Amino acid sequence: MIYHIVQESDFLPLLTEHGYYPANFQESGFVHCALEASVISVANDYYSDVDDRLLLLKIDPLKLSSQTRFEPPEPVKGISESHMTTSSVFPHVYGPIEECAVEGVGLLEKGKNGYAWPQEFVSLSQYINRNI
Repeated sequence: MIYHIVQESDFLPLLTEHGYYPANFQESGFVHCALEASVISVANDYYSDVDDRLLLLKIDPLKLSSQTRFEPPEPVKGISESHMTTSSVFPHVYGPIEECAVEGVGLLEKGKNGYAWPQEFVSLSQYINRNI
């Protein structure tokens, strides 16, 4: 499994009949994802100042029609690099995340020491039905 972090307020508006494309897809050319071991450090490095709730999409890369490449991370100026110590490569999906590939949606809870792994994952249809 691979994982993608998205702010909750961004997720449903960016989910189309062709799949989910994050807001920065045109700029980067791919969907940034992480392996399980890197998720929490990525959330803490990139989303520590975000007030919106964060969703974690659990994705089966074998169900994607787009290519997934495991590539080295590139440092981003002004962002902590602790996530780079958790993995030497990160999955990048070069196309949309289709609904059929989303195995679950979880909530990354933010506490005083940073983010924590979701307590549960629900199906994408359950998440959509709860939020419409």
